[in-house]
Amino acid sequence: MNKENENKAPEKSLKSSGSKKRKYINKAIFKAVKTFFLSLLVIGVLGGAMGIGMIKGIIDNAPEVDVDSIVPLGYATTVYNSAGQVTDTLVMAGSNREEATYDELPKVLIDAFVSIEDSRFWKHRGIDTRAILRAVSGVITGNSSSGGGSTITQQLIKNNVFNGGRERSFGEKVERKFQEMYLAVKLEKQMDKKLILTNYLNTINLGSNSLGVKVAARRYFGKDVSELTLSEATVIAGITKGPTKYNPITGQAANAERRKIILQYMYEQGYITKEQQEEALADDVYSRIQNVNTMAKEKNSPYSYFTDALVSQVTQALINEMGYTETQAHNLLYSGGLSIYTTQDPNLQQIVDSEVNNPENYPDTKYSLEYRLTVTDSEKNTHNYSEKDINKYHSETLHDGFNGLYPTEDAAKADAEKYKSSILKDGDTIVGESVKTVLEPQVSFVLMDQKTGSVKAISGGRGEKTSSLSLNRATDTTRQPGSTFKVISSFAPALDTSGNTLATTYYDAEYTLGDKTFKNWYDKQWYLGWSSIRDGIVYSMNIVALKTLMETVTPRVGVQYATDFGISTLTDQDYNASLALGGLTKGVSNLELTGAFATIANQGVYTKPMFFTKIVDHNGKTILDNTTPATHRVIKDSTAFLLTDAMAASTQNNRKFASSGINVNSTSTRAHLDNMSVAGKSGTTSNNVDVWFVGFTPYYTAGVWAGCDENQTLSDNGGTSFHKDIWRKIMTKVSEGQQDIGFPVPDSVETAVVCRKSGKLPIPGVCDHDPRGDSTYTEYFAKGTVPTEACDHHTTVTVCRDSGLLPTPNCPTTTRVALIIPSGQSQTDDSQYAVPTATCNIHGGVNPIVGSDAPTEGVTDNQDVGVAPSSNHPVVTPRQNNNVTVGVAPGDDHAAATQSPSPVVTPSKPDKKNKKKKPSEVVTPETTAPPAHIKSTPPTKSDDDSDVLHGPGVSAPKNDGPHASPGPSISTEGPGGQASPILVGPGE
Repeated sequence: MNKENENKAPEKSLKSSGSKKRKYINKAIFKAVKTFFLSLLVIGVLGGAMGIGMIKGIIDNAPEVDVDSIVPLGYATTVYNSAGQVTDTLVMAGSNREEATYDELPKVLIDAFVSIEDSRFWKHRGIDTRAILRAVSGVITGNSSSGGGSTITQQLIKNNVFNGGRERSFGEKVERKFQEMYLAVKLEKQMDKKLILTNYLNTINLGSNSLGVKVAARRYFGKDVSELTLSEATVIAGITKGPTKYNPITGQAANAERRKIILQYMYEQGYITKEQQEEALADDVYSRIQNVNTMAKEKNSPYSYFTDALVSQVTQALINEMGYTETQAHNLLYSGGLSIYTTQDPNLQQIVDSEVNNPENYPDTKYSLEYRLTVTDSEKNTHNYSEKDINKYHSETLHDGFNGLYPTEDAAKADAEKYKSSILKDGDTIVGESVKTVLEPQVSFVLMDQKTGSVKAISGGRGEKTSSLSLNRATDTTRQPGSTFKVISSFAPALDTSGNTLATTYYDAEYTLGDKTFKNWYDKQWYLGWSSIRDGIVYSMNIVALKTLMETVTPRVGVQYATDFGISTLTDQDYNASLALGGLTKGVSNLELTGAFATIANQGVYTKPMFFTKIVDHNGKTILDNTTPATHRVIKDSTAFLLTDAMAASTQNNRKFASSGINVNSTSTRAHLDNMSVAGKSGTTSNNVDVWFVGFTPYYTAGVWAGCDENQTLSDNGGTSFHKDIWRKIMTKVSEGQQDIGFPVPDSVETAVVCRKSGKLPIPGVCDHDPRGDSTYTEYFAKGTVPTEACDHHTTVTVCRDSGLLPTPNCPTTTRVALIIPSGQSQTDDSQYAVPTATCNIHGGVNPIVGSDAPTEGVTDNQDVGVAPSSNHPVVTPRQNNNVTVGVAPGDDHAAATQSPSPVVTPSKPDKKNKKKKPSEVVTPETTAPPAHIKSTPPTKSDDDSDVLHGPGVSAPKNDGPHASPGPSISTEGPGGQASPILVGPGE
């Protein structure tokens, strides 16, 4: 026992010690917690005092509110053209907003809005504490479905007192929120709940240019607001959260989901029974909306295409520059009483509208069909049909090869009746039907001032415009740009930063990249061999553009330049060869393509096309000033001039330097103006689906597109040139009375005489004795880029006089000028004049004799080069051209065969007084007939380029054919010269 007690004593002592220790710890913790809470209390009191003072200050600064100031107001927004004339009014009070009284509002509509927007509206006194706490909890937990904390009263104040809440900073929003809650409590003491709700329902934006429930009921269901059913009321109530996202026409799926939530809320809150909820959910309400939308006719005149584009640009400006939401921008634009001053010139707009809608400008007019049919069958199922179903009926049932176009409007309507008869069954009921015809082919046109970026006139299509904010083919649709894009993606970057000049040559021959072999639009005319960038522009040569992009520029740089030119529709799929030919993933809009060419016309400086100069609010304050829009330089002024000069040549009557019988002509002669200088580029896509011309005068840049809305070919629907006639007629009238100041040559540009087959300095007596004529001409160059090397694509060879092949010891010999061509290439116009490789088989002998002085590919500057004999071509005497002296080989053939040429080139500014030769002054040189296998008939499209790919192409080039080196030794061939009807380039 004693032993046990002895053992327990230490244990008891240990417990006593541990207990004391815990007491001390607990005491310390209690003091710490006490201190902490006391500190919190002090901070809370101080913070509360400060908060109360701050809130009091905010409330004191709240605006006054009373019954009269809280009613919705609709101020008309007025649109003025550049002459100060009113052209449109946007959403005039009483036209887009109609006031409904509380007695007109059906109970189902009131209950629908209250259930989803403010379930305790009839109980609270302006603010709902529970809703605020729920909203705060949702923010903290990230639960977006928790709902907002604003009551209907607060929303009414926000819309009508705080202009929808346009605060930019968080602090301003917090201040407005406190004032909003204070005013909501104050308002409910002055205004009856029913009046608050009525004003709210008359104020809200419900999409599709509808303000208030009365207009929305008519817009979506074609009935008075008092006639709305439960199903229809929940559709309208679902729009409020986001007029664009939940629009029952364009956002049907989102609206349907929100409608289900509203019906569930109404059921849970006791407004409807389960049977009423299920009946509403089973209602195919959206088919009625589509039918009303199709047949809706606006009472007022629809906006013009210019105003349509203006509305879009102003909305984006309010969002991007002022930080508004889409709803806020919409509300301000349509009911804010703005004054919008536009760039539209009424006289120029009238010219554009007149020519676009002139039937005489269309060789062939057909019609497409827009069809809507809604049918309810005997089992109450609803079926919707469109023109796509009619087309499917033709292809799968009739098998008649129908392409979607009709010769007359009557034929289109008759076909719709025939289709309707084929699908209607006993017991079917037609709920709604709409038949509308559309003129084809369609056209869009953009006219702008390149110096300011101001859009002066625009047309989004031909035919009667029947609704506002309808399809605008000038701004809203994107089409493949075809060969117009060669200038933007290939030639501009090549000249600007890639070391090329207008004289740089590439070998026009069969070209394969990956599994695609590319052709030119003149493929029936054979390939043409060495051709310059100038040629590539004037004659729209696909191979030259492709090789420029793939072998020099690279698609990456091409995309970057196009983007800098203002093209916003390029994608990651466009880094490929098709970029050179305008075969893009999404295509381009006419507005952006015209803006890109306006950059060239504006000496290389881009200005975004703009439709307005300034916007003034209802109180006379300028809220947006667009008179000095932002600009940026895309290309050097020298590059812009070089492109301009080449594109100007494409509008003149020129033929490619080639053998007799080959007729490859400039592609834009139908856009030539007799009363004004003009430069531009045409474009035609595969199968003649899209045709373009974009060009400019010293004053204006204009782009025209033509095609069918559903991509039918133009080959049998008006042809591929009528759009250029429209462009020419419009721009001829636009230019009347203006002085033709031409396109001045900038100080950054000089001239030099070069060989058109190499782009380098001509060899006297050789380059001017090409078998097809004189291949020398004067070209423009950016200063510092004039070539310093002699031509390496021409040479002289000693051949058998009879066979023209390499001579044997027994052959009578002569010398002739020949072409050095890259190995492994397909047959071209140049290859028939290439240095021969076979030996004469007429005179016998086995030892071929080639003049030791005849260079081959890779010839260097110090090799001796012979000249063509005078028996074939007269010896050219030295000449003086624009202060440029070119040395010439002596007349003795054999002496010249051992002489090394020493061309002397002294570039200088061109003489602006010297005019280009007229066609009657041009001497056509002696030419050599092409081989028998060359077709000598004119091309099927004498002035149009085509065969451009649709969509992305391939990126890995397989053709390793050489081209002229970049830099000072770059080559170019200008079209024209003595082998063309008219000279091209600075002069000769």
